[in-house]
Parts: sequence; C-alpha cells; structure tokens
Amino acid sequence: MEIQVNGQWREFPDGTTVEGVLEALGTVTKGVAVAVDGVVVRRGEWPEAVVRKGASVDILTAVQGG
Repeated sequence: MEIQVNGQWREFPDGTTVEGVLEALGTVTKGVAVAVDGVVVRRGEWPEAVVRKGASVDILTAVQGG
C-alpha cells in the first residue's frame, strides 16, 4: 500500500503500524513525534496504530535552538 511520509509517497505492506513505518525508515525515535492525517499519535500507541492506505504521516523531530 502507498502512504505519504513527510510529503513523499512510499510503499509499505498492508497493516503497517506507525512503529513499523519508523522502523522501515530507520528513524531514531528519541525526540520524535508522529501525526497521521494531522492527528498526533501517542508514542505508547505506535505499536498498535495501523496506518491506512493513502494516509499522510508526518514525522517531526525536536530540535534545539536559541
């Protein structure tokens, strides 16, 4: 199935979870937030939160600045 990750369409197996998307992309999860279709998914829900076909996933990383 195709889902949009940070604006780019990518192919994932059906039933992929938020955690699965992060793992497939090799994303370091410390300091990361994820939103699916504009709704933030809590870290504790990542293993069970299935991403549907055509969804938009935004992976956001916290950065320090001054």
